[in-house]
Amino acid sequence: MRFNLISKLTLATGVILVVSMACFTWLNIGNLKRLLLEETVTSVDNLSETIVRTTHYQMLDNDLPRAFQMISEAGSQKGIVRIRMISKDGRIVFSTKKGEIGTLVDKKAAACNMCHTGSKPLLHTSSMHRSRIFTAENGAEVLGMAKGIYNEPKCSAAACHFHPSSARILGVLDVIVSLDAMNAQLTEYRNKIILYTFILLALLALCLTFFMVRVVIMPLRQLLAHTEKIAEGDLESSVAVQSGDELGDLAHSFNAMTVTLRQARGELEEWGHTLEVKVEERTRELKQMQAQLIRSEKLASQGELVAGIAHEINNPLTGILVYASLISSDPKLDPELKPDLETIVRETQRCASIVKGLLDFSRETPLQKKPLALEGVMEEALNLVVHQTLFHDIVITKRYAAGLPQVMADHNQIEQVFINLLLNAGQAMTGNGELVITIDLLPGGASLFASIRDTGCGIPEEHLVKIFDPFFTTKDQKGTGLGLSVSFGIIAHHGGKIGVESSVGHGTTFTVILPLPEEE
Repeated sequence: MRFNLISKLTLATGVILVVSMACFTWLNIGNLKRLLLEETVTSVDNLSETIVRTTHYQMLDNDLPRAFQMISEAGSQKGIVRIRMISKDGRIVFSTKKGEIGTLVDKKAAACNMCHTGSKPLLHTSSMHRSRIFTAENGAEVLGMAKGIYNEPKCSAAACHFHPSSARILGVLDVIVSLDAMNAQLTEYRNKIILYTFILLALLALCLTFFMVRVVIMPLRQLLAHTEKIAEGDLESSVAVQSGDELGDLAHSFNAMTVTLRQARGELEEWGHTLEVKVEERTRELKQMQAQLIRSEKLASQGELVAGIAHEINNPLTGILVYASLISSDPKLDPELKPDLETIVRETQRCASIVKGLLDFSRETPLQKKPLALEGVMEEALNLVVHQTLFHDIVITKRYAAGLPQVMADHNQIEQVFINLLLNAGQAMTGNGELVITIDLLPGGASLFASIRDTGCGIPEEHLVKIFDPFFTTKDQKGTGLGLSVSFGIIAHHGGKIGVESSVGHGTTFTVILPLPEEE
């Protein structure tokens, strides 16, 4: 079932009003009942006090018929159910209900349990604690008030009395009144509140309907008609702004949206003429991303294979190296065999170095990131390689931008990448040439880049797609082909990129890009 906006708002407002009025009525009726009950208790207490005082002198004169007659006259008033006088031993001396005169009261009954709550009856208490509400024999709700008749000095000294002065209470006057009048007032008040609530709901529904139609529904219908025109392709229409509230702002927004859509349609028509060029650009970018993804997957799969092979080779290789070293140092060894054993040891150590490279390639060492100045790491890497004979005739040019921010990276791993790239550049120049190192921010300021450009022999174009593949090398027997693969994995692990540009006979440029830490 579908509700319109007016129905939803009216229903929600009605529910809120009903709940609010219900809570208000419940609280008011509770307070009114408490006030009426206190007033009734006070009236009954005053009546009890009046009866006790008006019969006081008749009791002193032992004029019991006169005293009982006064009690009967008081009990004939409207709303009084019963008045009875009870002696201290619980016997009903007099009652407006004749049938119970001379009987003993049930101290556990609802009419007596307020005073007889413990082993001894209460002697002094407030009027509210002396009152109790219970259900009479006819099912009506009544209020009972017990008032003690105390043994005053002139009572015990009277000639007609036999009560000793040590007795504290002579009896109880019990007055029971009906609560029908009070309950009728509460019911009438509750019914009036319910009636007023329904009248208020009806008026509110009429006012909301009128207000919603004039202020909300009509402007919304205009907006709906405007959207239908836009859906049909009519971008020249506009909505009339009739108010300065939120609906007026919405109309302004619709008009602005129409203008924007009209401009966008014009731009799309212009883009249609150059779509082929843009598709070619996107295709080229996708191919580059696909090549990089294939390379990453290839490195990952080869890394798992290499790790298994390296572990299997490492154990027997260690045994060969240990036993060959022991035999080589044995004085009983024939001197003619010693060169052969030294060859075994040397080649075994070379195999161990290759295995170590394989393990470095296959495993991802946990990063120990900390803030680093990239130019500082580059300087440390240069200090480690620049004193080698390979770099003696190479001119090194440094182009570090000033005020560069720090990157979050692992110092040792980034240093290893720079060392690999510097050594490759030095070996490509065969001892002479120029090495240009540049460190600066990328456009946009989100990343730093470090480029190492040499003037060496360059890399053929067919080899560029394989340059980061494991075991691929152009150094004949001098390399394992793992240096650039390990460097690629390290930079990728840091969330960066490493790229290469080369021209045969002119040199090669390797570029490392590392992202800057995001501001908190």
